[in-house]
Amino acid sequence: MAADIDEPTRRGRRAAYAAFGVQGLSFAALVTRIPELQKAHDLSDGALALVLLAVPVVAGLGSVLAGSLMARHGSGIVLRIAQPLVLVSIVAIGVAPGNLALYGTAALFGLFVGAVDASMNAQAVTAETRYGRSLLTGFHAVWSAAGILAGLWSALANRIDMGLGTGFAVPAVLGMAVSLVAGRRLHPKAMEAAGPSMEQLKAAAKRVPWRPIIIIGAAVTCMYIADSATSSYSAKYLKDDLHASSAVAPLGYVAYQVCMMLSRTGADRLVQARGAAKVVAAGGLIGGLGLLTAALSPDPLAAIIGFAVAGVGLSVVVPTSFSAAGRLDPTGLGIAVSRVNVFNYAGFVLGAAIAGAVASDLWLAYVVGAALCLVVLVTARAFEPVPVDGALPNSAVAERPVA
Repeated sequence: MAADIDEPTRRGRRAAYAAFGVQGLSFAALVTRIPELQKAHDLSDGALALVLLAVPVVAGLGSVLAGSLMARHGSGIVLRIAQPLVLVSIVAIGVAPGNLALYGTAALFGLFVGAVDASMNAQAVTAETRYGRSLLTGFHAVWSAAGILAGLWSALANRIDMGLGTGFAVPAVLGMAVSLVAGRRLHPKAMEAAGPSMEQLKAAAKRVPWRPIIIIGAAVTCMYIADSATSSYSAKYLKDDLHASSAVAPLGYVAYQVCMMLSRTGADRLVQARGAAKVVAAGGLIGGLGLLTAALSPDPLAAIIGFAVAGVGLSVVVPTSFSAAGRLDPTGLGIAVSRVNVFNYAGFVLGAAIAGAVASDLWLAYVVGAALCLVVLVTARAFEPVPVDGALPNSAVAERPVA
């Protein structure tokens, strides 16, 4: 099969990998220094929760807007514009002179992150359909690998007491260079669809079924409630609740992403061999056990181990959800992907709200996340939908038809 892939498709796949790496780098660079951000702006736990809530709320809007723009111009153009703006907004957060500026830059970050998430996953779905096999978890493994590097960088920056502006600027400059080079090689709109008219596009969009997307979205929401508490609050939990040092506090996120990366590296083959439903069900169970371990941990090391186990399980939910969405999209333009992506931000909003409400007892947020992993377990079958007419199923689906 690989010999039949043309060079533009190969270049597009490599460029999409780069986009995932840049996004993982930028996101982790920010969230692993949240305790320092809170200290720099003298934010109460409630005010910090508002900042963290603003990002996914606005990101949901960015994802919806990106879906509309992708239908007209293709996901490659949207990604080329939005990703550099994510990097600029991170630096702006680091140098924000006051709380009002912090809220504004955080909102801009959320807007552009939403657009990037939708467009880069649409690029990944395009690669998967053109290769004819499961690839989505591999893209997200690259996201996790870059997140690990950013987490380690944050640990170093905390250890040497580096300012937020400088600490954010270093990964932003690296990410900008990669994004600008890779952006020219992304899949063009011609690869995503044959250029339907707006009337044809609207008619096709109506054929994207909402019921399976809602079921998949429910699992994604629950996963992201758990992920939000881990991504946004694990450093704070380790530092404030379990009394870890500033250099150790980011390592919970690092361990989470290390195990996510390792799990995602082999998950595509598991999906092809066992089917997405079984892989997602197992992931929900393992993720819940890991979060429960983190919640009940008496010390930082035990909590870091819990976050690592959670990363193994939760890693498979999001990439398989986008893969499933691609099988429900007759337009080939990422409309179903952008719809599923909205549930991502719903989960982040709820996760930030829950963690903010129990900021003095963050272990409760992980108990809630563990319980919600049961929803992932019971909805796992929805991750193997019957492809709608006009969608391009990958080989994993073609080999495992589901009634």
